[in-house]
Amino acid sequence: MAEPAPHWLVVDPSAQTGARNMRCDEETARALQHALPGDAHATLRLYRWNPWAISLGYHQSADDLDAALCARDGIDIVRRPTGGRAILHAEELTYCLVMEAGRRSVLEVYNDISRALVRGLQLFGVPVTLQKAQPNFAETYRQASSIPCFTSSARYEIEWGGRKLVGSAQRRFPDGERDVVLQHGSILCGPAHRRLVDYLRIADPAVRDQIRKEMAEKTVELSAILGTSPDVGKLAACIRRGFEMEWAIAFDIRPKNHHIPSAEKLP
Repeated sequence: MAEPAPHWLVVDPSAQTGARNMRCDEETARALQHALPGDAHATLRLYRWNPWAISLGYHQSADDLDAALCARDGIDIVRRPTGGRAILHAEELTYCLVMEAGRRSVLEVYNDISRALVRGLQLFGVPVTLQKAQPNFAETYRQASSIPCFTSSARYEIEWGGRKLVGSAQRRFPDGERDVVLQHGSILCGPAHRRLVDYLRIADPAVRDQIRKEMAEKTVELSAILGTSPDVGKLAACIRRGFEMEWAIAFDIRPKNHHIPSAEKLP
């Protein structure tokens, strides 16, 4: 792969609101976009969500969700700066990588990041693989069952036993010769993400049942693979080490709240 940026930072796992997490990811990308060459660095952030939240893809309609039901159950709704479909962020570890793309294409960056995640998950003791096929998303998104992100796998997404374990989305922030990539994704630790179907605005019970069935058949979580709840701290350490080994880099570990914007700047 291309030479990495001169300074790499990693932020330790923490649990923040959905709005705070998404604002942090986007502000980190825009900070790199406008940084002077000597000040440019790439950032890996590993985090969780408190309270649980449903994130919508950048272009996805909010009408897909029952907002009143989410509010009743204390589940936030937030829009991601990236594309893709809805995800219930519950029992998971989320990663966000912000870096310069260089001359690499979208799929090349996906592949580079996925290989590092695979290395980290293998260090954690999970023999994962990469999805090789690319679905026709234009066709897929016309189906009601496509509302959840985890009912389909894209190329270079990570699977175990043919079932999706990690879902990722990417966005580019072009600025002249500098092309900054923000990619983040969910590493499923427990089965709570499947409860997303309960909050979808779907009139036909048969469609709801179909989505529930597809999520059960097409996704897998670390707790099911390991037979116990994963140690999230150890998982984060393995993911960090996977990037260091695969990319031949060294992270500068920063405090949990290093890149999180101040509260008064948040909506």
